[in-house]
Amino acid sequence: MQPKVAVAAVTFDRHEELALLLKGLAGQTAPIHSIALVDSGTVPATDVVNAGGAQNINYLRSEANLGGAGGFAYAILAAMASGAEWIWMMDDDGHPEDDSCLAELLRTADEHQLDIISPLVAATADPNRLSFNFRINGLLTNDRSRLAPMGYLPDMVHFFNGALIRTEVFYRIGIPDVKFFIRGDEVDFLSRVKKAGLKYGTLATVAVQHPATWTEMKPVFGGFITPVIPEGDFKRYCYFRNRGYLTRKYRNLRWFSADIVGFPYYFLKTGDLKGLAHWFRAYSTGFRGKGFGSPAELMSANS
Repeated sequence: MQPKVAVAAVTFDRHEELALLLKGLAGQTAPIHSIALVDSGTVPATDVVNAGGAQNINYLRSEANLGGAGGFAYAILAAMASGAEWIWMMDDDGHPEDDSCLAELLRTADEHQLDIISPLVAATADPNRLSFNFRINGLLTNDRSRLAPMGYLPDMVHFFNGALIRTEVFYRIGIPDVKFFIRGDEVDFLSRVKKAGLKYGTLATVAVQHPATWTEMKPVFGGFITPVIPEGDFKRYCYFRNRGYLTRKYRNLRWFSADIVGFPYYFLKTGDLKGLAHWFRAYSTGFRGKGFGSPAELMSANS
């Protein structure tokens, strides 16, 4: 008997991409009981939802911009309320690559008795490369052809693009932390997963497609350290603040060492003293557990 699966999805003004996602979900060979879709966009996506004709979409309109963290938290709770045994996480700019994606994830989760199983996340513009790097034998790679033959990759996962998660996991470790807004909620969630001793992995034979973030990655020291520099002041503020906060929360000396060397080196090397000052202010603020609050106020102060 097939387990009951609900999708937890978020969208913000990406109507064309959302249509692709809903089409990809509708074509899955494994049944999807319901889709909890949180829409925080400035233009409601009701036309896209109605055009798809699906009867299993629970459309949840939010007049407040909850960010990725808050949107996923809302969608997860709605998916849990549907009685689902598994929750499939989806961002609006990603979509399953083929119709067997969910079925293969469920099969692998059952075979390995997993709490969480993720597909590969392939770059939309170049599906032969991955949107996010994997570390294989100590080296970072986004070459899909290296990973696909490996099949199942234990103890590797990327949230929240396509991750399939047992509902029980959220009862044990909670939902994404709303205060992160964007950037960092997935790192916090994975840290909680590891602390709880949950079993997880990636199935490299299936994928969701999602825009790559390669332009944000700025390798230094021959790639030994790779600072991430988001585009836009507000995204940078959230990322740097959350990074500082999480480094202290989990007392991660490896993160701290990489950050206090990698970020200053990058900004000094590029002559971006303003960027260095912005990083230091946001990172140190988060490290002290401060700098969280209303997104509207933070956007105004960091844009």
